[in-house]
Amino acid sequence: MIATLRGEIAQVEENALVLEVGGVGLRVFVPNPLRTRMKAGDALQLYTHLVVREDALTLYGFESQAERELFNTLLGVDGVGPKAALSVLSTLTLDAVQRAVFADETEILNRVPGIGKKTAQKMAIHLKDKLKPTDALAAVGAMTDRDSEVLAALTALGYSVVEAQAAIQALPRDAPEDTEERLRMALQYFQ
Repeated sequence: MIATLRGEIAQVEENALVLEVGGVGLRVFVPNPLRTRMKAGDALQLYTHLVVREDALTLYGFESQAERELFNTLLGVDGVGPKAALSVLSTLTLDAVQRAVFADETEILNRVPGIGKKTAQKMAIHLKDKLKPTDALAAVGAMTDRDSEVLAALTALGYSVVEAQAAIQALPRDAPEDTEERLRMALQYFQ
């Protein structure tokens, strides 16, 4: 129905943006990384998904068509509604979701707030059939065991999965193989 919106941000709310389009302010629920980057007055184009319920019409917006497609695919998983699907996109990047699915690392999906172990397993099974590995995923490659350990340690320390992955990706190519040393270097990323 409503495929895209282009307008100016009138207001940034706790979990949504109010986008003024043609003099009408539309509340659009967006992933947290996008919401935190935006401020009132910014121009923005969103790819949207309209959820029609008996008591509400709710718009969800995304920066790319790929994010919107992943959102729609997640809605096809038994037990995953719009809020849970948005939580996945708020916590993980598209590459992280693909890596979790294709490397059989459901524990990454399980770290998303509101996603339990069984739901993470259902998501991985459902997405494996629906997602296609991208060139970006091939370039990044599956996360090594030592980097998975660093990721687990960083998330245990309270960093989000996205923050932890950014720190790991910032490690130099010649970084030592030792997990503890890699963790120490990853922690320096946050200083």
